[in-house]
Amino acid sequence: MTAAAVERVWAELFTSHPGLAPLRPALSAAFGQLRDVLLAGRSVLVCGNGGSAADSEHIAGELAKPCALPRPLPADLVGRLQDAGDDGYLAGRLQAGFPVLPLVSQAALLTAIANDQAGDVVFAQQVLAYGRPGDLLWGLSTSGSSGSVVHALRAARAVGMHTLGFTGPGGGVMAKLCDVLVAAPGGSTPAVQDAHRPLYHALCLAVEAEWYA
Repeated sequence: MTAAAVERVWAELFTSHPGLAPLRPALSAAFGQLRDVLLAGRSVLVCGNGGSAADSEHIAGELAKPCALPRPLPADLVGRLQDAGDDGYLAGRLQAGFPVLPLVSQAALLTAIANDQAGDVVFAQQVLAYGRPGDLLWGLSTSGSSGSVVHALRAARAVGMHTLGFTGPGGGVMAKLCDVLVAAPGGSTPAVQDAHRPLYHALCLAVEAEWYA
């Protein structure tokens, strides 16, 4: 059932976007990477600039809460909520989520790092603060060479994290820093970002299907 559900996600993606079919091996590798990290109970940190910052928040929104499928709470957690005084309100509304954290959302912290240290280390500083060996950093950059994302990937490697990159053609500097690289087609920033969205949507749906289908 689970394997079939994941396969349906890929089939729908590549039927709707046949031009992305050559990326299936890279996307399957990204799926395996995400699955293994989350199965091990580790966290995923996501970063990017501009439109890719919005994509980072979008990815977290798809994974930290239900995306397409119900994610019922485990019975032992429901019991602990009751022990904490929940009358059923929380147990009836909360659902399981994956620990996926966008590094683009804390305005006070981002501006403090940029002001006190340097603007291009805003993500790298957070990687050092939040990242642990076995976690995953997912960086998005249409050029593959955005300084803040490149520095974050270098910091992640130093910490012992896994690395996943979403870029445009060629991968830029990120190609040598990512364990898995999904280099989307496109001759402009908007075109690459338009390709990234169905790719990460499918990846999020596949991860959810792996657990909850």
